[in-house]
Amino acid sequence: MDQERNYSIPDGAQIGHVHLKVSDLERSLRFYCDLLGFKITMRYGTDAAFISAGGYHHHIGLNVWFSKNGSPAPKNSTGLFHTAIVYPTRKSLAEILHRLQSKEYRINGASDHGVSEAIYLDDPDENGVELYWDKPIEKWPKQEDGSLDMWTRVLDTEDLLSELD
Repeated sequence: MDQERNYSIPDGAQIGHVHLKVSDLERSLRFYCDLLGFKITMRYGTDAAFISAGGYHHHIGLNVWFSKNGSPAPKNSTGLFHTAIVYPTRKSLAEILHRLQSKEYRINGASDHGVSEAIYLDDPDENGVELYWDKPIEKWPKQEDGSLDMWTRVLDTEDLLSELD
């Protein structure tokens, strides 16, 4: 019984993909592929598609199986808060910020969390999307006891965009 209570997920485990119910598949593909740059790896008829970055089988599944022409989920209900997409470098995060701004896509916020820098927006179905990069682990802020000291501060987007110079 103690063994069950002390179980820890293996160190190598990770989140593999997210599968989203959307109201309009083609509109969602325009957002995730045409705007954010994901590639379609497979279509499942006219009701679902699987998309990825870097040739993985899929990072995001999109379907209209139970949600075609549906409304966004109410903000004050349980469910997905956001999908977080990790960018490999600070410059790559600056590039997507510049792209969003040039396309005049609405950004909900931009935060420095100490361990990462993030941009927040909604997809066309009002599913939250976080685009972020992790700072190098040796720069993560720590408390006196060695635990992480994360925060939410306004991200200096001008400084972020200076990565493109």
